Amino acid sequence: MNSTLQPARLDPGEMEFEYYRSSGPGGQNVNKVSTAVRLRFDLRRSASLPDDVKERLARIAGDKLTAEGVLIIEAQRYRSQERNQQDAVARLERMVVRAWTPPKPRRPTRPTRASTEKRIQDKKRRSQRKRDRQTNSIGE
Repeated sequence: MNSTLQPARLDPGEMEFEYYRSSGPGGQNVNKVSTAVRLRFDLRRSASLPDDVKERLARIAGDKLTAEGVLIIEAQRYRSQERNQQDAVARLERMVVRAWTPPKPRRPTRPTRASTEKRIQDKKRRSQRKRDRQTNSIGE
């Protein structure tokens, strides 16, 4: 599948939300209401993403991806459950958009003549400095 097209909308049915008590702001509310959100997105079983995007998203996700291929995003920035849920979904969508664009292939370049000459001059200066530090074994 060609992934150079616009990113597809993620299927909300593929997202699973879990709510728990936040450790962040909220006053007395923080002890009573489960405002923090844990979004689970099963990357391996997702039908809305092509395989190459899944691979790049797995690399981008890093330690947010479990061994079973489930992407976990936790959001507890806001005091309300709805805003935290929107934040988690927005973060997932930003990651998908990043993964959607394939990386530009690296084109190898040669060092410029000036940078090569500068490197050689630095090496000469460094070797001269080290030679100056050595004791003269003949006279001393």
